[in-house]
Amino acid sequence: MPSLDRPIVSETTDLPATLAAVWRVESPRVVARLVRLVGDIDTAEEVAQDAFVAAMEKWRRDGVPNNPGAWLNTTSRFLAVDRIRRRDTQRSKYQQVAATQPEEREIDMGHIVEGELADDLLGLIFMSCHPILSPDARSALTLRLLCGLSTEEVARAFLAPESTVAQRIVRAKRTLAAANIRFELPGPTERPARLDAVREVIYLVFNEGYAATSGERWIRNELCDEALRLGRMLANLTPDDTETLGLLALIEIQASRLVARVGSNGDPVLLMDQDRTRWDQTLIRRGLALIHRIDQLHGTAGPYALQAAIAACHARARRAADTDWARIAALYDGLAQINPSPVVELNRAVAVGRAFGPQAGLELALPLFDVSAMREYHLLPAVTADLMCRAGNHDDARQYFLSAAALAPNSQDRTTMLERAAECAAHDAAST
Repeated sequence: MPSLDRPIVSETTDLPATLAAVWRVESPRVVARLVRLVGDIDTAEEVAQDAFVAAMEKWRRDGVPNNPGAWLNTTSRFLAVDRIRRRDTQRSKYQQVAATQPEEREIDMGHIVEGELADDLLGLIFMSCHPILSPDARSALTLRLLCGLSTEEVARAFLAPESTVAQRIVRAKRTLAAANIRFELPGPTERPARLDAVREVIYLVFNEGYAATSGERWIRNELCDEALRLGRMLANLTPDDTETLGLLALIEIQASRLVARVGSNGDPVLLMDQDRTRWDQTLIRRGLALIHRIDQLHGTAGPYALQAAIAACHARARRAADTDWARIAALYDGLAQINPSPVVELNRAVAVGRAFGPQAGLELALPLFDVSAMREYHLLPAVTADLMCRAGNHDDARQYFLSAAALAPNSQDRTTMLERAAECAAHDAAST
C-alpha cells in the first residue's frame, strides 16, 4: 500500500473545496467508528471535527494524501484515545482502547468497509433512526450524521430556521443519551422492525426533495441526492433485504424523472405530460436490476417492492399511452391489502380511473372525503378534479381544483391547481 503521507494534489489545489468533498464522503465513516470507540455522538463529532482541522493544517503544508479516508480514521482514532486518556480517570478503560492497534499508521479502507466499518455505519443508521425519536428528529440527525451535512445545510434543505433544526438535533442526541441508547446493531428479531424506521426516514427525505411540501421550489434535488446516497448505503449493508432493495429501486426510478418534472420555465410537469426521452436511463436500469434481484429473492410482496413494481410500469412505458394501468391497479390492490391507508387508496383511485374509466376512479376517491386525515390533503381534491374533468364534469372539476389550490402548501402546486381550474372554466364556457 502506498504511504498515507504521499500528496496527490499540488499546492494550487482548492484545499477547502477538496476537504469539503472529503468531509461529505468520509465523515459518516469517521463518526461511525468514533461513536463505537467513545460511546456518544457529541464526543464523536467533536473528535471528527478536530481530525479535519488537523487535516486542513497538515494537507495545506504537505498536500492531500492518496488515501484521505485512512488518514482521517487513523488521526481521529489517536485523537479519541488521547481524549479518553485525559478525560477518563479509569485507567483500565484507556488501556483497553489504546491496546488495540496502538501503532496503527495505515488502514485498509476496503477491508473496513466490507467488515467492521459496514457494521459501524449500519449501527449509526439504526442509532440516528431510533424509534424513540420523532420522524423530524430522525431525519435531521440522519442528514447530519450519515450525509455529512452541516446544521445550516439541513435547515436549508427543509426550509426550516437553522435554530429550529439545531435544537431538534440537540434534543435528539440528548434523548438518545438519556435513554441510554447504545451503539449496537439490533438483534435478528428486532432488526426488521427497526429497519422499517430507517427506510421510513430515507423515503421521507426523498419525498421532501421529490415534491417539496412547502416553499417556492417544487423539487429540491439536494435532498433526493442524499436519500439516494443513504438508500444505496443501506442496500450495500443489507444486500438481501428485499424491502430495502425495493425502497432503493423505487427512489432510483423516481429520481430518473427529476429533470423531466420541471419545464423550461420552471413550472411543474406532471407524469403523463413528461418528455420521457429526458428520463435518466441509467437510474432506470439500476432500479430495474434491483427489481430483478428482488424477484430472485422472492420478496416481491413487500410494500416498497410493490411500489417499485408500480414505478417500473411507468419506466417501461415509452409513451404515456403505453402505460399498463391495469397492472398498476392490480399492484395497488395488493398494496392496499398489506399496507392499507387513505393515501394508498387515493393512488389506487388514480390507477383504477386510468384503467377502467374516471367514474370507477371516483367511486374510490369520493368516500375519502369522509376520512378526517384526508381533509387537509390537497391531492384528494386535485385527483377528484382530474377524474371529474376526464368524465366531462368541468364545472365541479373547477371547484375541486380551487379547493386543491387553497390547501396546497407549495406555491408551485398552488399555481398548477389554479391553472387547471382556469382550463376547466374556459372549457365550460366554450361548451356553454
